[in-house]
Amino acid sequence: MPRVSPDRIAATKGQILDGARRCFAEHGYDGATVRRLEAATGLSRGAIFHHYQDKAELFFALAKEDDERMAQLAASHGLVQVMRDLLRRPEELDWLTTRLEITRRLRTEPQFRERWTHRSTAVREAALARLAHKQSDGRVRADIPVEVLYEYLQLMLDGLVSHLASGEDIARLEAVLDMVETAIRVSAEPPADRAPA
Repeated sequence: MPRVSPDRIAATKGQILDGARRCFAEHGYDGATVRRLEAATGLSRGAIFHHYQDKAELFFALAKEDDERMAQLAASHGLVQVMRDLLRRPEELDWLTTRLEITRRLRTEPQFRERWTHRSTAVREAALARLAHKQSDGRVRADIPVEVLYEYLQLMLDGLVSHLASGEDIARLEAVLDMVETAIRVSAEPPADRAPA
């Protein structure tokens, strides 16, 4: 049997994850049947489950990929910028659905919660490191521990995700994010990149 190159394997896994993300976004976890996953990915069930043991493993891999992507953005631009990007880029709505599904499964599935808790620390670590750096530079308020600032921003992000997912009006949300940013900054003057946190 011919050996498949690592690049080809990575491309196929990427194709599977991209299609699965659309499928989960459109149908939810329970509605993402094998047939629908095949249609969304353009691959057979054999190809899909050759790379991922089952649907739960596929969803977990997808959730981890989205979490790592968000961690990179949080590390480079901050959680406020993550929120701004969600407002400005409607193509991220597929990610929103994944995040909502993660929240549901964390609440209802102890095995998923335990597995996710052990492996999903990337966003938290990236955001805490950025906040600590900004605090030491004097750009983020130092009267509140960075862990509390992080939890505040995380609550705002969760609220924004829920708001967007419910189809609520987003017209004033940029102004709301300005308020969030002002609440954690030392200075009320907005920075050049608008995203200190």
